[in-house]
Amino acid sequence: MEDLLKRIKSCKRCVVLTGAGVSAESGVPTFRGKEGLWGKFRPEELATMDAFMANSSIVWEWYNWRRELLGKVQPNPGHFAMSEMEQLFDSFCLITQNVDSLHQAAGSKEVLELHGNILRNKCADCSSPFLDEGDIDPDAIPKCKKCGGKIRPDVVWFGELLNEQVINSAFEESEQADIFFSVGTSALVHPAASLPVAAKRHGAILVEINVEPTPISEMADFCFNLPSGQFLPDMVANLKSERVADQ
Repeated sequence: MEDLLKRIKSCKRCVVLTGAGVSAESGVPTFRGKEGLWGKFRPEELATMDAFMANSSIVWEWYNWRRELLGKVQPNPGHFAMSEMEQLFDSFCLITQNVDSLHQAAGSKEVLELHGNILRNKCADCSSPFLDEGDIDPDAIPKCKKCGGKIRPDVVWFGELLNEQVINSAFEESEQADIFFSVGTSALVHPAASLPVAAKRHGAILVEINVEPTPISEMADFCFNLPSGQFLPDMVANLKSERVADQ
């Protein structure tokens, strides 16, 4: 870590990309288990527009169940360390593939959500945000006040494109980064997996923190096969102590 800390000192623009591994450290389920009521379904059978149009009620029952589970989950030390990182750089951007709002719960402010947010809703037809609070009744799904379309979770489903503005901003931030952290992600799902590559090609220091090697491990300047909740708090604590010592 000592060599990394030395390199970080010269960095002003930091970008962090997070994946499912970060949420898994908080106990967020993958929703691919075979037990319980939803064990007979695969996410690909429920998280699609076709499934929503065919049986909106069962899709909403599944999402209400997922929201209930997520309501019992708390941010882990890795989330809090990334929140603290915002204060350590002149420019900081957190890009996440996760939809659980745990980064925001930990205090992160600059968050680009590539795959949406499971706690938000929008219109299935015109994509207008649906701001009414409360659970969605699967048997009485509300309609959009603008166009009358059914309300759905504000997440990116299988077969859908990412929000163009969000992904464009993610690439712009990545290409301007001095240092880029790829944290808890398999680096297999595109276009997110292209962000660390773009950052590296534009001169950024590439740091990977993941429990297992990934396709970007060989190109990374630093690779730590550790959970983010173990590595990042130590890194942040060292950075903060060095700043105090330099003052």
